[in-house]
Amino acid sequence: MVSAYLNMVQSHRCISTSVACISEDHGMPLKKHEKVGLLDNKKPVKDNIAIPNSQPSENHNHTPLVTALKASAKQNVASFHFPGHNRGRAAPSSISNLIGIQPFLHDLPELPELDNLFSPEGPILDAQEQAAKLFGAAETWFLVGGTTCGIQAAIMATCSPGDTLILPRNAHISAFSSMVLSGVIPKYIIPEYDFDWDIACGVTPSQVENAIKKSENKGRKASAVLITSPTYHGICSNLEEISLLCHSHNIPLIVDEAHGAHLGFHKNLPRSALSQGVDISVQSTHKVLCSLTQSSMLHISGNIVNRERICQCLQTLQSTSPSYLLLASLDAARAQIITVGVWNLGISGFEADDILYESYGVVSELTGTRSITFAINLGTSRDDVLRLVSGLQHLSQTYKLVPLKEERLNDIQSFMETSSGMRLSPREAFFASKRKVTFKESIGNVCGELVCPYPPGIPILIPGEVITEEALGYLVDVKKNGGFVSGAADPSLSSIVICT
Repeated sequence: MVSAYLNMVQSHRCISTSVACISEDHGMPLKKHEKVGLLDNKKPVKDNIAIPNSQPSENHNHTPLVTALKASAKQNVASFHFPGHNRGRAAPSSISNLIGIQPFLHDLPELPELDNLFSPEGPILDAQEQAAKLFGAAETWFLVGGTTCGIQAAIMATCSPGDTLILPRNAHISAFSSMVLSGVIPKYIIPEYDFDWDIACGVTPSQVENAIKKSENKGRKASAVLITSPTYHGICSNLEEISLLCHSHNIPLIVDEAHGAHLGFHKNLPRSALSQGVDISVQSTHKVLCSLTQSSMLHISGNIVNRERICQCLQTLQSTSPSYLLLASLDAARAQIITVGVWNLGISGFEADDILYESYGVVSELTGTRSITFAINLGTSRDDVLRLVSGLQHLSQTYKLVPLKEERLNDIQSFMETSSGMRLSPREAFFASKRKVTFKESIGNVCGELVCPYPPGIPILIPGEVITEEALGYLVDVKKNGGFVSGAADPSLSSIVICT
């Protein structure tokens, strides 16, 4: 496991308990970059693992599943098994000419020597145990359905139909699909908001405590609490205090740590979720580390969560034909995310993103109305970073600084605070009869589809909630500023699906 620390700064504008937040310094803190050094192309960085609760094995560089897959692919055998490309012999030339034959040679099924994902006894079990030691977990499961699958399994394993789940109103879309699958009833927390950056901040312990008390006052004890930390923009919540609070009520804490698999591997980074006492952490190893897209890990700790239910849920949700290329790729490195603000240049993040791409060939991770997020990982070369810096310098020199306006553009918090609330559970709304009405006619009706600006996939309209004028206004503003909306049956938003 390698580490490369790049810019994680704090800000007092977001929650005071946040471990890491967006910087108020609107420029790039190059001194921090220079302190650790940017990565030269093809130059490896040294191991620098420092997780208090992890237990790296003496042979932590050994990759049992990769080794087993390599050995199996080298066998000179007559293959009478799936997949149909038969170790690349029948691979379509259009794709083999593009990526080569090696991926097909190693695209093997659950052969005896490769172990079984749902009942591991060999190299998969060994690989998962090594991952658990490294990340400080009691047990770790490899996921081939991404963190979405892990979040769904975590909620289904801790909540039964009709139970209450406490979660942020801006949780990832996977949390809402989980509610349809599990039948749980949501109790939403509205996170604090930073209007300069136009992003939501973290969740505070007091907000969680209030949500627990309000649920109990209504005779509904929460079965689980879900927190997203870090967020897409790198904002962390105080998971240690939230964990202690949840455990005092015997409530398991689930953390969507999709963008935090790297946390804890450097002394200057925020602590990992597991090191702060959470019960379940789900990490997108493919996002900030270096595994293949769609591969993730689910970690558990403590004794509140029933591991057998986790196993059952994962077996229900995951493919019975898991990709061994994805499984083997879960030996990965870590990365870091930075965000640059552009609102005081008088242009939107979407406009700045177009300029950086067209003039400098810079491709960002996430574009917002007032900022752009760039992901820097172990494959990022010094030339890449210099190109990004040149583009940012061009923007700052070309576009005149303008005074910050008091108006709140795309004020998502106003929508969340004026939400009319839930009339049907997400599961009830999913299976309800539906029809399309015009955009304006939908106001006051129960939403029948999940609509969100993307990225990062944070729903604005959720099935079962009453559609408000504020919600529709937010969607219109997003499209006006160059963003796009996904999930709606009508992408133009001329009509909305409602429950009847």
